[in-house]
Amino acid sequence: MPFRTLTLAQAAARLHLEVIDLSRLVKSGDVPFVNRGHEVTFAVRDLDAWVSQRLLGMTPARIADAHRRFWSGPHGLDADVRMIPRLCHATWIEAHLASKTKPAVLRDMVALAAVTELLYDDAALLHGLEERERLCSTAIGEGVAFLHARYHDANLCSDSFVVLGRTMRPIFAGAADGASTDLFFLLCCQDDALHLHVLSRLCAMAHGTSVLTELREAGTGDEMLAALIRSEEALLRTLGSARQVGR
Repeated sequence: MPFRTLTLAQAAARLHLEVIDLSRLVKSGDVPFVNRGHEVTFAVRDLDAWVSQRLLGMTPARIADAHRRFWSGPHGLDADVRMIPRLCHATWIEAHLASKTKPAVLRDMVALAAVTELLYDDAALLHGLEERERLCSTAIGEGVAFLHARYHDANLCSDSFVVLGRTMRPIFAGAADGASTDLFFLLCCQDDALHLHVLSRLCAMAHGTSVLTELREAGTGDEMLAALIRSEEALLRTLGSARQVGR
């Protein structure tokens, strides 16, 4: 899948966009594409990397809309599925991360990822995180960052997972608003589609619930995990109410 190319119609379906809207993005040069003769095509991995970057820069309202689109229809997962209990465990959360610089955070978060015993190649993950951060910071403001590799390799881990670290002091991680960051999620997914689903879910939780405050008030990994689970459940209740109203 990562090396597949898509037609305009296939890419629009993958992005949950109308073909005419994607065509506009092509004409404006806002989306990565390749001209093959008279046909516009899209590399799956480049397209998904583009979506991932755009998600991090969206406003809360647009994040909510993107989350609804990714988690609906035949191309999405079941909108009622709980991802946090499946992807994260209390022992994969560090409430007192000692990192004082961004490079140290990346190294320490990879070390935390190794605790899952799902990671095959620590060095490859670190390289992928560094490559992604050179492209553009994954810190989105409000003191939170969603670290991830630019591309997602099924051979990097035996299963997808999310780990979370909270630094003892906020550090500058490159957020566009200039704010420091103290909450660092690391997403390691086996494919781009799952990564986009999880990233949109976490961004929607960060913008649409009180989870960031609760994570900072929690004292242990168990308490931080409980805050994440409550946040996801609150978001799903909101989605459920919105679907009922829309019927």
